[in-house]
Amino acid sequence: MTKHYLSRMQFAARIGVKPASLSRYKLPTPDVIVGPDTRPVQGWSTETIDKWNAARPGRGSRTDLKPWIES
Repeated sequence: MTKHYLSRMQFAARIGVKPASLSRYKLPTPDVIVGPDTRPVQGWSTETIDKWNAARPGRGSRTDLKPWIES
């Protein structure tokens, strides 16, 4: 059975952003790396992308703030 992996461009399309926007995200570890060490191509399975996308904070969420606690 052949496995299919998505490129960075396909990754961006799947989550609905422009490919250049991916540089702002901490992407999951690729499922496969193909090519020479000098310029490898990374690939992700749809399952990896969907799991990562579901777990990332929502739009505008700040992860550096502590929850508000009233005294």
